[in-house]
Amino acid sequence: MKQAPISAKLPVMMHGADYNPDQWLNYPEVLKEDIRLMKLAGCNVMAVGIFSWASLEPEEGRFTFEWLDRLLDSFADNGIYAWLATPTGARPNWMSEKYPEVLRVGPNRVRNLHGMRHNHCYNSPIFREKTKIINSKLAQRYAKHPAVIGWHINNEYSGECHCDYCQGAFQEWIRRKYESLDALNEAWWTTFWAHTYSSWSQIESPAPHGEFAVHGHNLDWRRFVSDQHIDFLQFEIEAVRPFNPSLPVTTNMHMIESIDYRKMAKRLDVVSWDAYPTWHDRKDDSELGAYFGFYHDLFRSLLRKPFVLMESTPSMTNWQGVSKLKQPGMHKLSSLQAVAHGSDSIQYFQWRKSRGSSEKFHGAVVDHAGHEHTRVFRDVASLGGTLAELTELVGTTRPAETAILFDWDNRWAIKDAQGPRNSGLHYEETVHAHYKAFWEQGVPADIIGSEDGFEGYKLIVAPMLYLCSEETGRKLQQFVEDGGTLVTTYWSGVVNETDLCHLGGFPGPLRKTLGIWAEEIEALHDHEANSITMLEGNALGLQGSFKAVELCELIHSEGAEALAVYGESFFAGRPALTVNKLGAGRAYHMAARHQDDFLNAFYVGIVRDCGIKRAVDAVLPAGVTAQVRTDGLKDYIFLMNFSGILQEITLDDCSYTDAESGLPIEQQLKLDVHGVRVVCRTRE
Repeated sequence: MKQAPISAKLPVMMHGADYNPDQWLNYPEVLKEDIRLMKLAGCNVMAVGIFSWASLEPEEGRFTFEWLDRLLDSFADNGIYAWLATPTGARPNWMSEKYPEVLRVGPNRVRNLHGMRHNHCYNSPIFREKTKIINSKLAQRYAKHPAVIGWHINNEYSGECHCDYCQGAFQEWIRRKYESLDALNEAWWTTFWAHTYSSWSQIESPAPHGEFAVHGHNLDWRRFVSDQHIDFLQFEIEAVRPFNPSLPVTTNMHMIESIDYRKMAKRLDVVSWDAYPTWHDRKDDSELGAYFGFYHDLFRSLLRKPFVLMESTPSMTNWQGVSKLKQPGMHKLSSLQAVAHGSDSIQYFQWRKSRGSSEKFHGAVVDHAGHEHTRVFRDVASLGGTLAELTELVGTTRPAETAILFDWDNRWAIKDAQGPRNSGLHYEETVHAHYKAFWEQGVPADIIGSEDGFEGYKLIVAPMLYLCSEETGRKLQQFVEDGGTLVTTYWSGVVNETDLCHLGGFPGPLRKTLGIWAEEIEALHDHEANSITMLEGNALGLQGSFKAVELCELIHSEGAEALAVYGESFFAGRPALTVNKLGAGRAYHMAARHQDDFLNAFYVGIVRDCGIKRAVDAVLPAGVTAQVRTDGLKDYIFLMNFSGILQEITLDDCSYTDAESGLPIEQQLKLDVHGVRVVCRTRE
């Protein structure tokens, strides 16, 4: 259950930052001081060259690698390593001036001016040619450099282009997918408003002044845009890989909605992502803690192995609505939270604050003061010491028996649904709420997709599975028949993979599995609510009434047993929570959206009935979570306090030691405000 380290050169917890030495080439004293400070902070790896194209190729065909030579040689001499980036996240001015075709075109069909990042067309032959040249030259020169541990491809791929190259590529993508216009017109239901296509050349990308009302068209455009990012990623990888195939390849992800990261991850050796929580929006940070726990688990689950936290801030950001400082203890807590959920690194944006431009006030390890005598530097150095004591965690895994289903195309389709609640269907919020109920119990969870395997899980939760193909329906049915437990909610099984409504009644392919028919769905205003009342003697042992908000489905039992009924409106007394026995398993359906009190009570019962293991068999106070990593012989338990107040936990009877000091842990354990403890026990 322990995997190989991300790099054999650095088989320890990685600790470092984005480093931009090209901004300081006129300040040699700064570059020399940086090496001293990196070692003092316990930093062992830097991400270098991310936006350095203009410094590497200041004029077309003239390359200036000498500064990077000196830097990497200095790293090697001082025991520091580098994720070497391809610089393609932002192209130089000379390219935009000489080859304006590389600039993106917006949905309004107007070409952008030079500026910002990712303002280039992935289908431009010139941009691809120039990308291949710079990437190949970097790889030829540095792929076997002793300081280089891997490739950092591009930076936070994002956006879309609507130029003529992309229109042609979209038409070809559609032609390959559907093969015939008849199949396309059926899949997109183009008879609506006389949108029928009679030629492939008539197909264009969605536009605010043109076509945007055909949902299948919108959905396929989003898939196409995602595929373009993935194709360009592969193009970049192919330019560097041959020079040293052993170097791992990653690209840093950042909750970008336009890319299906589950598909992108298949092209990578290791997943990395960038996390920027808005800590201290309120006294209790548990809501945000669970939110980022979800995304840590999502990115870990993409390849089901340890990931890299490539960017986080050591202090504050400069772009959030209110950029607050991290309070004492929060840097260690938020960093070890990433480790708890599967990261084998803590890295920051940025190492040293820029002197000018838009990120000059973004947090950094080294402030404009330029020395180590700051609170932030001390926090970073302290964490470096902690990470050095946690080397044995490298390569350990998360033992999840629970999975939550989260698909990008389902997300895209729900947001385009036009009903039943255009003021907000809140898909992501719903998924996070279900996840939080497990996070608060200390139950490890994977975040999987419909195309993933379901083997090894006792429980699958599929909130708002609006887009559900026949194949996904069959897989979930088989999972239940084989003994698994499935939980679904309202607004599930509504459309197929091309956004056409399932005929014959909702929840479509899930109808037999759930044993219900969903006849209608009631949307509630924000000021409205319904309620559900638990029936006496229900299988989960729940009692009382709970609030129902936003969406209430009107369902009929087709073999499912009602566990609760609605309490108000014209559908009072009708089923609101059901369970259906199928084969050796069970399928639960929540007909209404609920708040945390119900979800917590419900999932306590589900976890108990399914026999799912928690990280620690202890009562966790509100706002405190326990997460676990294991090597198969020893468990590493992370006890984390996001509640904003001092907390105390009574551990179970297992024998625990402190992972940092190796000393025994008393059964009564206190957690300070923003406190975190890593404890070990022998695995049963």
